[in-house]
Amino acid sequence: MNARFGTGPLRRLVVLRHAKSAWPDGVADHARPLAPRGRRDAPAAGIALAEADCLPDLALCSTAVRARQTWELASAQWGTPPPVRHDPRLYAADVPDLLSVVHDVSAEVETLLLIGHNPGLEELVLALAGDSLDDAVERVRVKFPTSAIAILTWYGTSWRGLAPGGALLTSMMVPRGKK
Repeated sequence: MNARFGTGPLRRLVVLRHAKSAWPDGVADHARPLAPRGRRDAPAAGIALAEADCLPDLALCSTAVRARQTWELASAQWGTPPPVRHDPRLYAADVPDLLSVVHDVSAEVETLLLIGHNPGLEELVLALAGDSLDDAVERVRVKFPTSAIAILTWYGTSWRGLAPGGALLTSMMVPRGKK
């Protein structure tokens, strides 16, 4: 049985790629901050999630500066941001690493926000999406740019039940801030 048709509550995994980063000379990759465009786009991502009625119960964020700044600017758009955990395992993570982090989440969390990096996030979305609404999977395959948001849904009693091909990609959006 496909997990999205399984039993348990509806769960949503919201995947947010960090906003556009700068490339300052002499700054290590982990310490790179957001670029001006990223500082405009990250709040737009927060607004888009609020408008989609998709605010998380918990956020898991890479420890990289650009991911942390994306979280701070996006979550500032909400009345009361949820708890956030900055997890070093999300930096430069591949699909097995990302799934391991997600599988560790408490069953009480129904909507989980994951903030991290490509190519891992794009590959995770494509691995989990057994199907999609409209052309969302194709759009992710073409490009999962900075500030992109993918929303995957499935039914399950715990996050451990989320497996490749077991979710429905219900939305893929790329919010942009105004200059």
